[in-house]
Amino acid sequence: MNDPIAEQPSVSEPALPQEEYSWHRLLGLDELPQGRVSTVTIGHESLCVTHTAEGGYGCLANACPHQAGPLGEGSIEGGWLRCPWHGYDYSPKNGKPPGAFSDAPPAFRTEVRDGGVYVALPHQLARPRTVSDVMVETMVNWGVTHVFGMVGHSNLGFADALRAAEERGDLAFIGIRHEGAASFAATAFGKLTGKLAACFAIAGPGSTNLMTGLYDAKTDRAPVLAVCGQVPSSVRGRGAFQDTDLSAAFADVARYSQTVQARSDHGELMTLACKTALVERDVAQLVLPDEVQVLAAADNARVGSPEGRSGDRQIGPPAESLSAAIEAISAADRPLVIIGNGARDGIDDIVAFAEAIDAPVATTFKAKGLISDQHRLAAGVLGRSGTPVASWFMNESDMIVAFGVSFANHTGIADYKPIVQVDFDPMALGRFHPVAVPVQGHVGVVAKALLDGLGALCGEGIARSGAADEIAQRWAIWRSEKASRRQDDRGAGISAAALFDALSTCVPPNAIMPVDVGNNTYSFGRYFEVQQQSVLMSGYLGSIGFSLPAAMGCWAATQSQPEYADRPVVSVSGDGGFGQYAMEMTTAVKYGMNITHVLMNNSELGKISKEQRAADFDVWQTSLHNPDFAAFAELCGAKGFRITEIDQLPSAIAEAIAYDGPALVEVVTDALLV
Repeated sequence: MNDPIAEQPSVSEPALPQEEYSWHRLLGLDELPQGRVSTVTIGHESLCVTHTAEGGYGCLANACPHQAGPLGEGSIEGGWLRCPWHGYDYSPKNGKPPGAFSDAPPAFRTEVRDGGVYVALPHQLARPRTVSDVMVETMVNWGVTHVFGMVGHSNLGFADALRAAEERGDLAFIGIRHEGAASFAATAFGKLTGKLAACFAIAGPGSTNLMTGLYDAKTDRAPVLAVCGQVPSSVRGRGAFQDTDLSAAFADVARYSQTVQARSDHGELMTLACKTALVERDVAQLVLPDEVQVLAAADNARVGSPEGRSGDRQIGPPAESLSAAIEAISAADRPLVIIGNGARDGIDDIVAFAEAIDAPVATTFKAKGLISDQHRLAAGVLGRSGTPVASWFMNESDMIVAFGVSFANHTGIADYKPIVQVDFDPMALGRFHPVAVPVQGHVGVVAKALLDGLGALCGEGIARSGAADEIAQRWAIWRSEKASRRQDDRGAGISAAALFDALSTCVPPNAIMPVDVGNNTYSFGRYFEVQQQSVLMSGYLGSIGFSLPAAMGCWAATQSQPEYADRPVVSVSGDGGFGQYAMEMTTAVKYGMNITHVLMNNSELGKISKEQRAADFDVWQTSLHNPDFAAFAELCGAKGFRITEIDQLPSAIAEAIAYDGPALVEVVTDALLV
C-alpha cells in the first residue's frame, strides 16, 4: 500500500466519543511490550491495541476497512500498523492511513493510569432485531426446539439469533464436531417424533457435509430443516472462498430450497420451509447470504406460525376401495397383517384390527418395535433382517393386508399373493407391482373403517381363532434355535446371538434404540426381542455411522417432548459405524447426554467380508485397526466398559444404562457368529 519508511504515521490523539461513553481497562502496563500488537475484547467490542515508541498506546476497531482483516493480529513496521491480510497500513494511534488514502478504522482515546491502560468507548446500543431473529422466531413457532450444527464465519448472524433465542429459553443449540452428525441427529429427531429439528452449517463444505444425513431423511420420509450460511452476495459466483452453488447442490435432496434475499418475506420463507418439511415429511433448506443475516428487520416484519397453515391429515378412504378391501379380507382364511414404518401414526388401530380378525402381524425391519414381540399375534420382522417366524407366516398366508409398507426388496413380500395395501401416499400404492386393492387414506383411520365394515358384513363371523397358538409354536422353535446359537464359541469373541439375548433382557422396555448399518443391524433384527422400545435406523439409505448421532437427536427429544421424557436412549453399532462419528462422544459429554452406546468390535467390516465371500471374491481391505474403545470413551469424559466374556454382559449393560451421562459398552465379538 505504501512505503512506511518514507512517511511517519500521525500520533495525534483520537477524539473522545460524541455520544455517551465510559472508560474501560484495556490491559496492564506490563502486558504489551513496545512494538507489539494485541487483541482485546470488551463486551461485544473487539479491539486492536498497539504499543509503539512514537505514539504510546493506541486502540482501534479490530477490523481493517478493506476486508475486515483482524488488525489485532497485524504487526508494527516503521511505526505503522500493518494489516495481516493485505498489508494495508494505519496509524496505530488514530487509524489514519498514509498519503491520500482516506479509509480508516475507528480509533478510541486511551489513557495510561496507575494500574493499567484505559480506553473510552461509546455505550453499546441494544442489539438490533434482525431478519435472522424473525426467521428463528418463526422456527420456534413451528415447534423447533433443537438445532444441531456448527457455528462459522458465514453463518454468524443467524448464529447470534439462535444464541438470543437460547438465552430466552426458546430452543437449544447442540454444537457438533461434524456437520454430518448434525443432519443425522435432526433426522432422527424427526423419525422418532414426527416433529421438526434443524441442522445448521456454514457455506461450502459445512453445508455439503450435511448431505448424507439429509438424504437419509428424504429416503425415510422424516421432516428436517437445513439452514445454510452462504458467502456474501457481492462475491457470490465469482470464485470466492467457499463459494458453492448450494441451491444446485441441494436440488435433489431438498423438497423445498430457497435463497433468502434482502427484500424477501423472511418469516414467510421460513414458514414455507417448515411447512414443507412437516407436511411432505421431507427435507427443506434455506440458504442465507452472509450480509442478509444481519440486516435490521423491518418494523412490520411478520413472524410466521402454523396457525391456519395446514389441515387435519387423518383422511378416510374412498368408499369403493374400502368396500373392495372388506370383501377381500372377509374371504381370506389365513390373512397376514404386515406393518411398515408408515404405520407409526396409526399403530394402535392397526393392532386392534389384527386382533379382531385374529391375524398374525409381521413388521418390516424399519417398523420393528411398533408391535411387541411378546404380543400374542406378533410374528417378528419379515425379510433379510427378520425371523423364520415371520417368513413362515408369509409362506402360509393366503392374503396380505399391508399398512404403511414400501415393498422394498429387503422385506420380501410375496407379490403373487392378493394384497390389500393401505397408505396415505398415492405414489406408494402399487409402487413396484400391482396390488389387488390399493386403499388411500390415513392408516389408522382406514384400520378402524375396515374393522367397522367387517363387523357390519360378517357379524359374529369376523373372528377367527387359533393364530396365537400357531404363533407361539413358531416362536418356541426359533427361541430354541437362538439358545443353541448363544453357545457358539470359536474363541474369537462373543456371538451376536449371545449379545442380543443379553440386550433383550437388560434394555428397559421403554428405551429408544437407534441402530446402525452392517452385520450388527441384521443381528439386531433377527435376535433382539422388542418389548415397547422405539427402534430407529437408516432404512433405505442404509448409511453406516447413523446410530451415535441419531442417539443425540433422540436424547434431544427426551429433553423437549413430554411424551419421550425420562426414556433411556440405547444405541447399537459396529466398530465401522462408530468410527465414522466417534468424536461425537465428546459432544455427548459436553451436553451431558444420557446415552448408552453398545459397540460390537470385531475389528472388521464384517458385512462386506460376508458379501465378498458370497460373491466368490477374496476378502480384501475389510480389516480395521481399532483402539480400545472403552478407554477412548473414558478419555472423552464418558464411562467406558470393555466386555470379552458373555457373563460380563448383564452387569456391564445394566451399569452403563444406570450411569447418568454418556456410556459406551464395547463388546468384543466374532465377525463370523452373526
